[in-house]
Amino acid sequence: MASTHPVVVYPPAADGGRRVRVDDHFLGMAYGLLDVAEFLRRAGIEDADPEYVRQSGLIEWRGGGPDVWAR
Repeated sequence: MASTHPVVVYPPAADGGRRVRVDDHFLGMAYGLLDVAEFLRRAGIEDADPEYVRQSGLIEWRGGGPDVWAR
């Protein structure tokens, strides 16, 4: 099933990093909320910060929410 959220943060990899995608574009591996916020700023969401990332309804968290960064 396709995501209804434009941003998807995938489950943590073995090193704790999580893939981040916006629509069909891979933005990178995030190792914390600051990384996700930076990816979103680069994608045009200028007010993205860790609190925005934690609460945003635009983000679908797979394999754990914004506080899960290790398997």
